[in-house]
Amino acid sequence: MSSSSASSSAGRPESKEKEVDPIVRNALRYTLSPREYQLLHQYLLSRAPAVRKRTLPPKKYDAIAKGGDDYNAAAIRASLRLAVVAFSSLKAWDLVKTKLLARGAPKSPQRPLPVYKSPNVRLTCSLSLILLFHRLLRRFFIRLRESLLTQDAKPFRRRNPRIARSLTSRLAPAIGSSLAGFFLAVYPGDQLRITIAIYIFTRALEFGYNRLEELGYFRNRPAWFGSWMLMPVACGQLLHAFVFDRDCFPATYGKFVLDNSPEYIQARPAGYRGHLKWPSTFDIVDNLAQISKESWPSFVSPIMFPNSETLPRSLTAIAPITSPAHPAIKHLSCALLHPSDPSCLRTYLSYWIQAFPKVARFFTIIFTALSVTRYKSFLNSPISAVNMLAKSILRMSIFICGAIGTSWGSICLFQNLFPRNFLPTQRWFLGGFLGGMWAFLERKNGRSNFLYSARMSIDSLWKVGVKRGWWRGVKNGDVLLFVVSLAMVNVLYEVAPKSVSSGVARKGLGVLRGEGWVDRAVLPREGKAGAEEKEV
Repeated sequence: MSSSSASSSAGRPESKEKEVDPIVRNALRYTLSPREYQLLHQYLLSRAPAVRKRTLPPKKYDAIAKGGDDYNAAAIRASLRLAVVAFSSLKAWDLVKTKLLARGAPKSPQRPLPVYKSPNVRLTCSLSLILLFHRLLRRFFIRLRESLLTQDAKPFRRRNPRIARSLTSRLAPAIGSSLAGFFLAVYPGDQLRITIAIYIFTRALEFGYNRLEELGYFRNRPAWFGSWMLMPVACGQLLHAFVFDRDCFPATYGKFVLDNSPEYIQARPAGYRGHLKWPSTFDIVDNLAQISKESWPSFVSPIMFPNSETLPRSLTAIAPITSPAHPAIKHLSCALLHPSDPSCLRTYLSYWIQAFPKVARFFTIIFTALSVTRYKSFLNSPISAVNMLAKSILRMSIFICGAIGTSWGSICLFQNLFPRNFLPTQRWFLGGFLGGMWAFLERKNGRSNFLYSARMSIDSLWKVGVKRGWWRGVKNGDVLLFVVSLAMVNVLYEVAPKSVSSGVARKGLGVLRGEGWVDRAVLPREGKAGAEEKEV
């Protein structure tokens, strides 16, 4: 009697196990982890009697989930969740753009694209596939390395020494998993893909610099040496591209510069008649480029010489600005930039008086909003926290105003220092270089801003080079750059996790590698070894 009951009780779990449909079982494994299912069952499923009877208990679900390869299931779960989050975020952003940001703007009818051509779908697929195959390739190369290091693989290592050294290297999993970056090509090759590739490239260079710094290569560097030195070069290149190759210049960057350039960009006067033409902002910039190409001609005042031809034929579009200009102005560029004041220095000072309050208000709003995350420091020491916030706003406002104002003011400065034919177009780069020197004020806290400007400059310089034939573009070159940069980041994170200077970036790489939301730079040695064993 007892044996029959024991056999029947032993057979019940098997019968119940058979009742679970294989498709449902796999769908559950690839959707929810055992811990997540336990929480879902505890707080939701168990509270509804009708649902509770039809769902699996957590222990049984745990047994089902552990019945297969949980690493692959976890990789697929992470990939699917990233796809859901990415697609939802993109759709929400499209909704914000169409309903809020574009309110009142005329809408042109657009034909709906097929699902496989939708940029949102393709970007979602690209990101999720990169995550999935990065984890799978990493595990594959780890297992391959372990198998090649065994005694049974000694004949293979003897016959193929170079291949064996490559595959058994400590860096083989880091480099091999980076091949998943080729799935960036799933997304169409537009500006966003280029931006992603350049961003990872600059971050790889940044982490490489951090590694060299750890090794002591910059131990005796001067006190003024730092990332702020990127800013003069970036500003010089961007200003030159803005004047001569505006189609290769980031539009948002240029809009911010022009919106904060009072005294130098002459707006249409309030009482100016509507039927009369007035040069637009970009017309002014285009004519400044033409002035520099014609070697900075002198200004002949129409007021003093009304019967003479005072403007070259290629510059007649700026006549509404230069015709009433002050007769004491000597240079045509000065008559275009500040027609009512013959003093370049006084115009520069007036720029500061007008631009600084507006820029300071802008950064006060931005920095105050960003400081909400540091509310504890304001509660613990409000006076020192407010002082630090005020100093940050002041430094950033002076830096931005100085960079913009000096870039414009340098045009007048070079007119008084240089001969007409000396570097007629290249002096725009010099002017931007001088403007970028104001970054020295923000050298301790402005690294992210400097790198952002450097990324904009790299993108612009590449497009200018392709446009002018300095170099030829490579098909899917941005994808190749992304793969190489991702491999460099993975290698640096493998060798020296602290070289990845951002905690969020380190945890993101942990998720990408399948280790979870962990920071290897702060884990003890035992924790690191345990994480690696768990991953394998």
